[in-house]
Amino acid sequence: MLSYVFRRLLYIIPTILGVAVLIFVLFSVAAEDPVRVALGPHATQQSIADLEALWGLDKPLWQQFLVFLKQIVTFDFGVSYVTGDKLSDAFASGALVSLSLTLPPFVLGLVINISISMMIAYFRDTWIDKSATAIALFSMSFSYLVYIIALQYLLAFELDLFPIFGYAQGLDFIPYLALPWLIILLVSIGPDVRIYRTIFLNEMQANYVRTARAKGVRERSVLFVHILKNAMIPTLTFTVVALPFLILGAFLLERFFSIPGIGDLLITAINNGDFPVLKGMTMYITIFYSVFNLITDLLIAAVDPRVKLN
Repeated sequence: MLSYVFRRLLYIIPTILGVAVLIFVLFSVAAEDPVRVALGPHATQQSIADLEALWGLDKPLWQQFLVFLKQIVTFDFGVSYVTGDKLSDAFASGALVSLSLTLPPFVLGLVINISISMMIAYFRDTWIDKSATAIALFSMSFSYLVYIIALQYLLAFELDLFPIFGYAQGLDFIPYLALPWLIILLVSIGPDVRIYRTIFLNEMQANYVRTARAKGVRERSVLFVHILKNAMIPTLTFTVVALPFLILGAFLLERFFSIPGIGDLLITAINNGDFPVLKGMTMYITIFYSVFNLITDLLIAAVDPRVKLN
């Protein structure tokens, strides 16, 4: 196990290095000059030189790249070009806000959607299965934006059941996030139920299920003891891979509801051309995704004795 983890960590290094080179070229060579964007077209040469020195853009590209690599290793990407805030602090506070938005509905949705999928699989080829599948397909026919606008207008504006937008610190944030949580749950039901339903139905065709039924094991025991345990392998893969994106938050929700999370921070950086934020967030995504892929493999090996870590 330790040998496998060590080798996989070594494999992550060239991946991160390759992404770092690509991101550095895109933002430092191919992109528009951030100094001229910040100062405008009428800036003097002296003001341009002063700002380049302040941001370290007056150094040769190879030195700037070494600084970027150091930032990746230390997880310290300097300060924002627009606000001057330290990015490590901004990322940390934004990640906590994004997790408060995405984690509760993710966990609750996982329980609800797996339960619905098990029920559909148990009543396969009946009107319950067909009706639930039709509802899931119907819910997937609408975009995320439709759910946000429709529910925000109906439940928050017309019925005044929730705040329209905003965020608060401490436990006071719950009223502000109740409607976004509901939207995330509704949006997730359709695709998640279809995925988990397919997983359970595939397991039902396995040889061990036919053997259990031939031995006279009750259908409920087959479903909840045998099938559920083996269905956890693809479910773990689907779940753990999604975890890094919880930190990124839900971009549209954070924007429409004025929630100061990572998604809102990233969209603001794109609009303002705040390159340090964009470079830092891209590298965070790469690192989190690589690490959680490793965690997925380890968890699968832990729950499935047939899997060998080579």
